[in-house]
Amino acid sequence: MNSISKPLPTAEAETGLTVIRALLRERSLLTALTITHDAVGNAFQITLPRFQPAVFSGPDSNRQILVSDRSKFSWRSAGDPVTRLLGKGVLVTDGEEHDYLRSIMNPTLQRKYVLPYVEAFWKRTDQIVSGWENGKQYDMLVEMRRIALLILFDTLFKVDLTPHLDRLWETILQLLEFIAPGSWIFWSGIPRPKYRKAIREMDRYLYGIIQTRRETLERYGNEIDGDDLLTLLVRNPRMSDELIRDQLLTILIAGHDTSTALLAWVLFLLGSHSHALAQAGLEAHQVLGDRQAPPDDDQLDKLEYLDQVIKETLRMYPPIHVGNRIAAEDT
Repeated sequence: MNSISKPLPTAEAETGLTVIRALLRERSLLTALTITHDAVGNAFQITLPRFQPAVFSGPDSNRQILVSDRSKFSWRSAGDPVTRLLGKGVLVTDGEEHDYLRSIMNPTLQRKYVLPYVEAFWKRTDQIVSGWENGKQYDMLVEMRRIALLILFDTLFKVDLTPHLDRLWETILQLLEFIAPGSWIFWSGIPRPKYRKAIREMDRYLYGIIQTRRETLERYGNEIDGDDLLTLLVRNPRMSDELIRDQLLTILIAGHDTSTALLAWVLFLLGSHSHALAQAGLEAHQVLGDRQAPPDDDQLDKLEYLDQVIKETLRMYPPIHVGNRIAAEDT
């Protein structure tokens, strides 16, 4: 999309100055976007040095960009750290390649496949919570990340991350920092050598579990009835180790961090509203009682108030605020 070349009206110029001040004061692009949206509306362009994206919000624009005209926009940007990290992960591929990867990965995330994972959700949550001491404060962002990582590896990869969690903890945080919004938005060529070690460390681990799964399947073959994502990818003759690595890292980074943020915000909001916490607790007691086993499908469907709490949390604090696309043609 072309940059705006005509002079900005006075009101818009003032908005531009306000955006720059917000960026300098808050160091938050989201704050700047919010200020601009409130002042200008659902469609505007940021005109800063080396950074002049067009910004659209609202259901109509989202449907056009993500659905009806999706072929006119691309996900992949060679200079984007997300692309450099995820390689040819499903999140940063386009066209037929994206559709093919998604067709392989989507089934493992459908409800009928996820419901059998509830026992693992229960087990891994209890694994972390049982270590909490009464009267001691815990950072819920950290604790929910631990739970989310253990669940993700257990369900989608059929791997117990427990022995490696502490060793890989800083590595995972470094990778999240690598793709987080920062100065690279304004200049993608900025050197970032400090992340190389983290990427190498994670690659060693991921290639290790891929190789182990290949050896297991070669040894036992059809005796293994695995429907987890890692097994499906390894069994696919079109998937090289490198391509599998890209999908595992995509799921690891994009999959656990969003769940972590959601769970942390849910607990924050419940802790900030005692009446909501009491109602959610009452519902859980009425539906689940004192059972010491995971809930079944019918019981999950009856947790209606908790479902509303989660959806309201997603509305107020969505884990992903902005989606990037590149206009591949005029639109």
